[in-house]
Amino acid sequence: MLQATNLSIIFGSRILFDKVTFTIQPRDRIGLVGRNGAGKSTLLKTINGENTPQEGAITKPNGYTIGFLKQEIRGQNEPTVWLEAQTAFKEINVLQEKLDEIQHQLETRTDYDTDDYMNLSQEFCDLNDRLVHFDIDDKDKKTELVLLGLGYKREDFEKAPATFSGGWAMRLELAKLLLQNPDLLMLDEPTNHLDIESIIWLEEFFQKYEGAIVLVSHDKTFLDNVCNKTIELELGKMYEYKANYSKYLILKEERREKQLQTFKNQQDQIKQIERNIERFKAKASKASMAQSLVKKLDKMEVVEVEQDDVRSMRFTFPMGQQSGKVVVKATNLAKNYGDKHVFHDVNLEIERGDKVAFIGKNGMGKTTMAKIIAKEIEASSGEYTLGHNVNIAFFAQHHAEQLPKELTILQYMEDTAPNEIRAQVRNILGAFMFSGDDATKKISVLSGGERARVCLAHLLLHPSNTLILDEPTNHLDIRAKEVLKDAIAKYPGTVIVVSHDRDFLAGMSNKVFEFNDGVVKEFVGDVNAFFEERKLNDFREVELNPTSTTATASKKEEAKPANSNQDKQLRNKISKLEEEIAIKEFDIKKIEEKIEQLSENGTYDAAIVEQLGKEKLALEKLMQDWESLQS
Repeated sequence: MLQATNLSIIFGSRILFDKVTFTIQPRDRIGLVGRNGAGKSTLLKTINGENTPQEGAITKPNGYTIGFLKQEIRGQNEPTVWLEAQTAFKEINVLQEKLDEIQHQLETRTDYDTDDYMNLSQEFCDLNDRLVHFDIDDKDKKTELVLLGLGYKREDFEKAPATFSGGWAMRLELAKLLLQNPDLLMLDEPTNHLDIESIIWLEEFFQKYEGAIVLVSHDKTFLDNVCNKTIELELGKMYEYKANYSKYLILKEERREKQLQTFKNQQDQIKQIERNIERFKAKASKASMAQSLVKKLDKMEVVEVEQDDVRSMRFTFPMGQQSGKVVVKATNLAKNYGDKHVFHDVNLEIERGDKVAFIGKNGMGKTTMAKIIAKEIEASSGEYTLGHNVNIAFFAQHHAEQLPKELTILQYMEDTAPNEIRAQVRNILGAFMFSGDDATKKISVLSGGERARVCLAHLLLHPSNTLILDEPTNHLDIRAKEVLKDAIAKYPGTVIVVSHDRDFLAGMSNKVFEFNDGVVKEFVGDVNAFFEERKLNDFREVELNPTSTTATASKKEEAKPANSNQDKQLRNKISKLEEEIAIKEFDIKKIEEKIEQLSENGTYDAAIVEQLGKEKLALEKLMQDWESLQS
């Protein structure tokens, strides 16, 4: 069991977390959640002993082992994937050598009654217990099981780690940690580089894992399937819930509602006491009673309403000069890496204003196609052209890894900004929550989410008419995803998004391209309509059942009227609008309750009233759109 007591970490004037206390029990499955920059990664590093808290302490039993998967890739120096994975057993080999040495001493020494001999005997027992915990029998079998589970093929085992991408290097780091079998496994965004098959395998692996697990992840499904406890970091405080992520959201809302009601009841009580004091203190016969009420009021512990972290990004993508009607056209396009055929005979056309989703298993060519369109790499064969005046802004996963770590955020943005934009860099960074001193943080100390925000901010330096976003939601918290999705919806240009995140893609695209086993197929509509057509519920089924849809689709087209697909898209749009209307009505209700509460306290907030007006106008627009589609 690991115990943290009154931990406080402060960076400059910023309190990252203040006197937090928690316990990690054996077989705990903890989801550590909170906004980007809330301190999740810092807390993991503190538990791992890399950071020293200003206050508080962490205690754990002797011999307690911790495995920590960070967002940064460590050095991998072995000549093959297999040998690199088996470095996980190096510590075990050292322990075995030490155990053998102690055993030899115990067998050859004769000072059985001395303290030194007893201490040596106890050390032998402790080491033996640790080796039993590691369960090192069948090391080769365990190594093979883990590597295959995380997506490596047997032919990959003898390849050099350096021949794989950064995402595969992270998988190898994860494999080494799983093979070490530590008492506590801490994973910072482990699913960012995994495909669905590997995520499912990892979920099943964790169900059987004997140790404790702490996860930082923005994958809601993964958190729900793995975790039995959720710890939230928000505004320097920690809140613990004995529930998975979805249940935590419900419990959090219930807790806040109870807290607000308790606060409101107490304020009513305080007002009543204050009225009685005013009434009694004017009468000599009631003066002692008034004094008693004053003392009661002074001793009353005022209920505090926990504040939500309402900070968020706020931006729109700048639009450049309009492109021609056809943005991208490919004919019989193919891409090979040596003997590996990524895709072949691809025909696609993307027009101005299209919002396009690339979906499919990892390794099927989604990122490769995005790089070809962005002209970062070339196709192996076929014809590919960009339309007239097409100006591309490209957000790629590897861009965040390649940021110059020696520079501050501000230096990087100013160095890469056009002269006419340089004066606006501070404002752009503020829109991405890098205000004041945060803008002068070195890139080397940024979390994965903060680096992703820097890359998004960098896109604003150069107006474009075509956005290509490759896994843009990796490392972004849920609120940041919503802001990004809204910015894409408002962008008048063309957008291509590569993502596994169905919540993010829902309602965003008017075209879907599915990548599967070298073939790329086009579907008209958004991902929800795509799943309905495929009779699938989520990406797990898309990626685990990559069956051909061509024959099925053609049969349906023969059996249905010509406008069947159009009608289905219309119904999907109406359904989506109804969901948005319900959400908007809920938001308006919450704002009205807040205004009512402020009014009862005798205060007025013009910004909140203005926000209410904007929300009502937005609701009216949604209602008009709904009525138009219905008619």
